[in-house]
Amino acid sequence: MSRLHLYADEAGDFVFKRNGKASKYYILCTIGIEDCSISHQLHNLRRQLAWDQKPVSDYFHCTTDKQEVRDEVFRIICEHDFTVHATVMEKSKAQPQVRVSEERFYQYAWLYHLRYSGRIYRGSYDEFHLTAATIGVKKKRTAFEDAVRDVCNQTVNTSQWRTSFWPSQSDPCLQMADYCTWAIQRKWEMGCTRSYDLIKSRIVYEYDLWRRGSTHWY
Repeated sequence: MSRLHLYADEAGDFVFKRNGKASKYYILCTIGIEDCSISHQLHNLRRQLAWDQKPVSDYFHCTTDKQEVRDEVFRIICEHDFTVHATVMEKSKAQPQVRVSEERFYQYAWLYHLRYSGRIYRGSYDEFHLTAATIGVKKKRTAFEDAVRDVCNQTVNTSQWRTSFWPSQSDPCLQMADYCTWAIQRKWEMGCTRSYDLIKSRIVYEYDLWRRGSTHWY
């Protein structure tokens, strides 16, 4: 039986207004990987960085990591075979009914992400294990997790799927997804492709969901 591991992370916020601080885009990203041995390499890298007295934290998090740490993490990541799928949503184009709540918007993002990006790898594997980074406080976290499960029920054969929701600290592969998501976000939000170019060859799906839309709702 062939199994694909999907690790998911997101970038952006749920603030739907222009205030100079809110993100322009909400990005949902999954990486697909068969061999999760990179987890051991990232653990070993962290130990080595600590030994070398580099500014490494208790886990890799691209937003807060120093560039010298990012360089080493991306070096390890790019030694492995994996695919990247990203759904990009320009938040100001989201119709009011799509963003009546954070949970509604989150579910909408997952629905279109799995519906369209999933076509690329379905048929190639017997089983899928989707692990998403947890977000939000406990009450909202449950709603977010239920939203993902509901989308899986709508879009895939759930007998072939398992879902897990873990903190990024718990799994180096989630930290790998964080790095890929951050690289894509930097490209869309800031036009900076330094990190994006490192993973560009692994990106098989990068879709601007509302690219044809012309109406901005705020």
